[in-house]
Amino acid sequence: MKDLQQGVDDRSVIDLMLRAADYSVLEKGRAPVVADVAAFFASCVPGGDLAEAVKLGFWQEGGLGFIDMSFGYPNPKDAYIGLLMLDEAVRGGGIGPQLLAEATRRAQAKGATRQLVAVLDANPRGRAFWQREGFRPERHFPASAEDPLGHVRCRMTRDLS
Repeated sequence: MKDLQQGVDDRSVIDLMLRAADYSVLEKGRAPVVADVAAFFASCVPGGDLAEAVKLGFWQEGGLGFIDMSFGYPNPKDAYIGLLMLDEAVRGGGIGPQLLAEATRRAQAKGATRQLVAVLDANPRGRAFWQREGFRPERHFPASAEDPLGHVRCRMTRDLS
């Protein structure tokens, strides 16, 4: 497991995005593009400090994954997971829980008392993963005007204290 750096790990990030293109198609209605790499490295919660964001990658023979988490939204002691992406070939093989465990360890080290994640209602496998990891639905958000695909999102939380 390693901290990902823009400019150093761009090729690995786009490679993973292409291996997990089914999620990009679900979320955005299109295959991943190179610009998605810059968006990944620039993602942070509203009002959050990008320099404190966690962007972890996990590589092993036959597959890879990454997780993105930032701090301070919606409450100051919250750790918000923006994305967990896994190579389609390794899903269900334990990489997701390992990435989440390291992100959780880092959240606790920063004093976070809660983790949050927003899951597309159109992604029942993703929602089932988060539920297995102890996350519970907190709030549903209707599709925004900026989302041409009309996704409803479910924000899920789990306590870290």
